Amino acid sequence: MLCSVGYHLFCCHRSEKTSRRWMALDYAGISIGILGCYVSGVFYAFYCSNYWRQVYLITVLAMILAVFFAQIHPSYLTQQWHRLRSMIFCSVSGYGIIPTIHWVWLNGGVGASIVQEFAPRVFVMYFIAAVAFLFYISKVPERYFPGQLNYLGSSHQVWHILAVVMLYWWHQSTVYIMQYRHSKPCPEYSADL
Repeated sequence: MLCSVGYHLFCCHRSEKTSRRWMALDYAGISIGILGCYVSGVFYAFYCSNYWRQVYLITVLAMILAVFFAQIHPSYLTQQWHRLRSMIFCSVSGYGIIPTIHWVWLNGGVGASIVQEFAPRVFVMYFIAAVAFLFYISKVPERYFPGQLNYLGSSHQVWHILAVVMLYWWHQSTVYIMQYRHSKPCPEYSADL
């Protein structure tokens, strides 16, 4: 979030080069936030399955590194790549559905108590992220009140608020699953299917 604050403070700098550097840091901050959500979630979801934990952590790290390398491209911050940037971040974020479904399956399906306890937390996080993204792309409410929300109440501000709420929600969820995993031993059977 500090990268985003820096961008919004210095994006109007007289130097376009400085503005673009801060914008690149803003996107890097988003990538780091996504990585933080993945690492904690995957680590504790697959706490009892070393193999799958490593597979998903390496996959997520590779995706985030690919995003960082894409950010180096000279055209990445241009308006022509706006849609591509959105697709990249949505794809990286949406990928989390795959390990979630796999985790549900490894734990015995939706009827398992651990799944009923923790899967709703993942769905709430994705719901908050989806609502934030809808505000971001729709430009509502300033689309209907042009010029009246330049300082307070714009969709970008709502997006930031929802991003903080989502990250806080995920932090609390991670603390909850961490306490669960540290208080209950792993089952005797191997979850490395």
